[in-house]
Amino acid sequence: MALKRRTKISPNFSMASMTDIIFLLLIFFMITSTMVSPNAIKVLLPQGKQQTSAKPLTRVIIDKDLNYYGAFGNQDEMPVALEELPSFLQECATKEPEMYVALYADETVPYREIVRVLNIANENHFKMVLATRRPDKNK
Repeated sequence: MALKRRTKISPNFSMASMTDIIFLLLIFFMITSTMVSPNAIKVLLPQGKQQTSAKPLTRVIIDKDLNYYGAFGNQDEMPVALEELPSFLQECATKEPEMYVALYADETVPYREIVRVLNIANENHFKMVLATRRPDKNK
């Protein structure tokens, strides 16, 4: 009586475990990308009670030394002079006509600097959002 061995190796490869790993990586990167702060420049924002749900496309940042920075979309912040700010915003508006401009101003920045940026936005009919931080619950 001849017994046959069943030691044949199957040439098939199952992709099920590979797709599981890819989906886990995708979920991981989606979660960590939402936690990344869009500001590379440290600005201590004033406190506000309400947060806006509008996603700003353009960011204008004023740090405590009164340096101006601008960024469009996911681009990094680049230094912008106050005189160049209207042309920078106009350039951003040509890329996206229905854009929101978020103003990130340090809480030590004088009010007149914020009003200057607001006036530039008002003259060019841009929608402006003032960025604030949530109040501390411990205080």
